[in-house]
Amino acid sequence: MALLYSLVSLKKTFGLKLCVAHLDHGLRADSREDARFVEGLASGLGLPFIGDRIRVRKTGSWEESARRARITFLARAARRFKANKIALGHNLDDQAETVLMRILRGSGLYGLSAILPKRSIAGIEFIRPLIEIKRSAIENYLKRRKITFRRDRTNSTEIYFRNKVRNRLFPILEREYNRNIKVALANLAETSSLDYDYLDGAAGRIIPKNGVVFGLKRLERMHPALRRLLFRRVIKQLKGDTRRISFRHIREIEDLLFDRPFNSRVDLPQGLFVIKNKALRFSRNPL
Repeated sequence: MALLYSLVSLKKTFGLKLCVAHLDHGLRADSREDARFVEGLASGLGLPFIGDRIRVRKTGSWEESARRARITFLARAARRFKANKIALGHNLDDQAETVLMRILRGSGLYGLSAILPKRSIAGIEFIRPLIEIKRSAIENYLKRRKITFRRDRTNSTEIYFRNKVRNRLFPILEREYNRNIKVALANLAETSSLDYDYLDGAAGRIIPKNGVVFGLKRLERMHPALRRLLFRRVIKQLKGDTRRISFRHIREIEDLLFDRPFNSRVDLPQGLFVIKNKALRFSRNPL
C-alpha cells in the first residue's frame, strides 16, 4: 500500500504509467476479500487492475510454491500491460529476516545477498524501492496519511519458518544482543551483493566458449571462490537456476576434481551430472 501510494504521488514527476496486479493464491479463507479490496482501491485511484485466482500446486514448501506462482503471474501481467518494470513492496525488515533465515540454513555469499533491490526475472526487471525502509516507518507513513490496509492473518501464526524468525528470534536478538540487528543484517546483504556481483563478473569472463567443459589443471590452479562461482554459473546455464544446489554439491564437485579417478561422476538434482575424464564436463540427462 505504501509503495502504491508513493508511486502514485510520483506519477507525474517521472511520467509513470501504473497498473495494479494482484494474485489470490487461494490459501486463506479471506483471500477473496483481499482481492476485492485491491481491485476497489485500483479503481478509486483510476488505475488499471489485473487480477487472478489460482490453486497453488505444492512442489517443496508452500511459501516457495506460492512465490513461483506469483512471479509467473506478475511477469504475465507485466507483458499484458506492456510494463518494463515490476515494483514490489519488500522492506528492510523483510531483508533482515531473509538474511537471518539463510544464515540459519547455511548459505554462501550469493544467499547472503538475499533480496536484491533490482533483478531481472523472466526477461522483466523486478525493483524493490522500499528495501532500505523499515516496516515501522512504512506503517507510520500509512497512519499519517490515513491509508487503510489489510493484514495477512497468517503472519502472526508460527507454522512458517519466516514467522518464527520474525516473531520469536528477532525480539530476543534486539533485546539481548543488538537493538539494530535488522539494520546490521541489511547492511550485510548489501555488502554481500556487491562482493558477489564482482566475483560473478570475474567468473563469467573465464568461462570457456563451450561453457560446459573445463580443463583440470586450470580449475586446480583457480582460486576457490572463483572456481565455486564457475560451477554455480554452469549449473545455472544448464538448469535455469541454482535452486536445490547446496554447498554439499559444490564440495562434491571439488572432491571429484582433486581426489577421484578418471571416469568418476557426480550426480546433481534434476538430471544434471559432472563427469571427470581429461577434463571436467557438466551435462544433463535427456528427458
